[in-house]
Amino acid sequence: MEHGDHLCLAFADDDEQRRVVTAYLSAGMERGERVMYFADQCAPADVIGWLSGAGVDPGPALETGQLVVTTADETYLASGSFDADDMVTVLEREVRDSLAGGYTGFRVSGEMGWALRAVPGADRLGEYETKVNSVFAGQKASAICQYDARRFTSAQLDGFDRCHPGAVEAQPLHDDGTLRLLPTFHAGHRALRVAGSVDHRTTHALAAALDTAVSWPGDLRVDMTDLEFIDLAGVRTLSRRAAGLEPGRRLHVVELAPLLCQVISMVGFDETPALVVTPRRATA
Repeated sequence: MEHGDHLCLAFADDDEQRRVVTAYLSAGMERGERVMYFADQCAPADVIGWLSGAGVDPGPALETGQLVVTTADETYLASGSFDADDMVTVLEREVRDSLAGGYTGFRVSGEMGWALRAVPGADRLGEYETKVNSVFAGQKASAICQYDARRFTSAQLDGFDRCHPGAVEAQPLHDDGTLRLLPTFHAGHRALRVAGSVDHRTTHALAAALDTAVSWPGDLRVDMTDLEFIDLAGVRTLSRRAAGLEPGRRLHVVELAPLLCQVISMVGFDETPALVVTPRRATA
């Protein structure tokens, strides 16, 4: 994270959330920034416990006000409803006050599950996420907005993700400089992103990552947006994993270069019933 970042974190398990939050909060404290956390599903004590468990003593920062761990009800919903404009104003003030107070910057992270309650104004969350970009852009401030993929629908996740300039990346399943395999989300669905080249040196890594991804619920999606090259052995690995899925599940290869789509069709791998190949979307 750098100053100016406003990122979306879509997570699918509690450990992933804990790792990101702990790293983000502790890094801000080390850099002399003022740090705020707005809890919802988690209790503030849990978040403080994550820091302690990682070897970070939050006590002094809590005492001085450098670290503030509160709840969504006391921040986003302080008035009993959600007012997007008021919340933008609150964050602008926090940035100004943090810098005026001698801190090197301001960083904040909030759990956004409160928006799933019957809260007046929650329908303006997307509008808020877009407006708040200007609070952080070019400022000594940053933010991570957290969305639990187990609670939000794929359409909701996709919509909120598009409101952010970027997203938090999970730990890669494989990264050797040639191939990077990363758990991610595509169009609101959990996916495996393939970046780099798949050849005889890295096919085994792709196979292992697919074996991990098979444990995710629903259809399996493989995002090829950042794929540079894949040989026939790699394509065969995709086809075999698709053929081995339980009845009713499919393996969706998405954002594949049109030429590679043609290659898959020519060699007949697209005849695997559970393998669905979608070409990369055209860009202007």
